[in-house]
Amino acid sequence: MENRGKAVRYGIIGLLATALLTLLDQWTKHLAVLHLAGKNDIILIKGVFQLQYLENRGAAFGIFQNQIWIFVILTVIFLLAVIWIYFKIPREKKYLILHIVAVVLTAGAMGNFIDRIRLGYVVDFFYFSLIDFPIFNVADIFVVISFIIIAICILFIYKEEDFSFIDRNHKKQENN
Repeated sequence: MENRGKAVRYGIIGLLATALLTLLDQWTKHLAVLHLAGKNDIILIKGVFQLQYLENRGAAFGIFQNQIWIFVILTVIFLLAVIWIYFKIPREKKYLILHIVAVVLTAGAMGNFIDRIRLGYVVDFFYFSLIDFPIFNVADIFVVISFIIIAICILFIYKEEDFSFIDRNHKKQENN
């Protein structure tokens, strides 16, 4: 029963944290619409970084333009997978970083998903002009940082057996 209570607490904390991060993303996009849409860019560091409003109707680097249905299907599948994994991750201190990454990743996916459903496009506004990097937003930052942390975890922190919680057959194999 104690394990069930811990799972419920992790679920509630994860849900609240996801909601807060998603709200942060949506708030920054709201500010971008108010202060940038139809206006001149705001140069923060000349020739390096600026705020520039963009309605992105595709994915990274402009692929899949105006293909909302692809994003809806992929996002729903992705979110279901991350939520499933979140509840499979052991609730131990060793795995706390994976719980946090799942929350941040979910918030990033939700932030852009909300835009696509509500607006038909994603509001982007950060632009690194120095390297002509594609314009992005807070949700994109959440997703990229999450994947970087996952890569670091896989390469340097966890061993293969630390991910046995994902494999349904692992317990069956251990018992044989």
